Amino acid sequence: MLKTFSLGGIHPAGNKLSASSAIQVLPIPEIVSIPISQHIGAPATPVVKKNDEVKVGQLIAKSSGFVSANIHSSVSGTVFKVDDIMDSSGFRRTAIIIKVDGDEWLETIDRSETLVTEISASKEEIIAKIAEAGIVGLGGATFPAHVKLSVPPGKTAEVLIINAVECEPYLTSDHRVMLEKGDEVLVGTQILMKALGVNKAIIGIENNKPDAIAHLTKLAVNYQGIEICPLKTQYPQGGEKQLISATIKREIPSGALPIEVGAVVQNVGSAFAVYEAVQKNKPLFERIATITGKSLKNPSNWRFRIGTPVKDLIDAAGGLPEDTGKIIGGGPMMGKALTTVEVPLTKGSSGLLLLPREEALRKESKPCIRCGKCVSACPMGLEPFLLMVLADKKEYERLENNAVMDCMECGSCSFTCPANRPLLDYIRMGKGKVGQIMRSRK
Repeated sequence: MLKTFSLGGIHPAGNKLSASSAIQVLPIPEIVSIPISQHIGAPATPVVKKNDEVKVGQLIAKSSGFVSANIHSSVSGTVFKVDDIMDSSGFRRTAIIIKVDGDEWLETIDRSETLVTEISASKEEIIAKIAEAGIVGLGGATFPAHVKLSVPPGKTAEVLIINAVECEPYLTSDHRVMLEKGDEVLVGTQILMKALGVNKAIIGIENNKPDAIAHLTKLAVNYQGIEICPLKTQYPQGGEKQLISATIKREIPSGALPIEVGAVVQNVGSAFAVYEAVQKNKPLFERIATITGKSLKNPSNWRFRIGTPVKDLIDAAGGLPEDTGKIIGGGPMMGKALTTVEVPLTKGSSGLLLLPREEALRKESKPCIRCGKCVSACPMGLEPFLLMVLADKKEYERLENNAVMDCMECGSCSFTCPANRPLLDYIRMGKGKVGQIMRSRK
């Protein structure tokens, strides 16, 4: 029997339309807008100004605290301005706008395709290199990778878990990375193992990707301490707590982090980025993402430079279908709708989903019928129907007491509700307010 998590979960249609599409390289745009905040934590501080010449891989904004991340230029050219632009959240935020000229890389970056398996860097050097390269979680959460690898005093990491689940419907970029960059992913995994001082790593992959499971299982024979773990296809299998429950059968207490149970989780895309940073001296200035949708001419996977406009990716995949109702940054369950196609692609851009108008329209919300489906579906064991009512009534103390901060915003409750109630919208709103109240106490 395949492993999975023990509580809740749903089975949305996979719709992996781009799974067989090999990674293509998106042409470099004429101008890029690189936000200084592409990660959880403090925004980076710009270290370039208008009219400065930059090269590919050059540091343009420096991390401004422990929980922050460096930002590097994805192109060569001239800084046009440092200004506020609209980003994918719909808010105006500071970005470094660069006019592209040629494609001149820093000479320190190894651009060869040669696989480098020998890990000569020490544990401390690896963490410093990852921080220097600006690597964040590429599954969508964008938490700075070096912070996760810096185990707090008194805690011990026992196992590294690589999240290669990609449980979000439609998205296939991680799948393609495993098939096309398998060795690099495994070397990256060994680098992360060395950084944590562990001798065991588990790569969790859902069984709807049998080719990736077979490919990595075959390659892993040459890499000591790495186990490939096929998992049942069940959403949200890729949540940290769910993945830990499925792979090592340990439960993380409410409000605690994975390190409490001896685990550290990193995304498979991050493992590939770690390989490039440590073995090839390449900062994180490009990534791989999926563009997909039922009406899209060419659902596909692309490697793009950070700061490229969303419009360029849509054009490369055949243009915006006429019946498009919503453009979602990410997948249909946890992604956010974009307000314009002029926003830049960032480190956290795992995919673009073009939903047809019919599917994008929300159905009319009706009164709760007390069926309990949302409770059964919740992978965190919460009561979404109650949390929605409490958020609506602004009962923030009761919301906190009912563990609203444990909500991972997976959307399973809204997906399963027969009354089409906007459960997650209200819970997210209430959670944001409770978070503010808790921070003000500190």
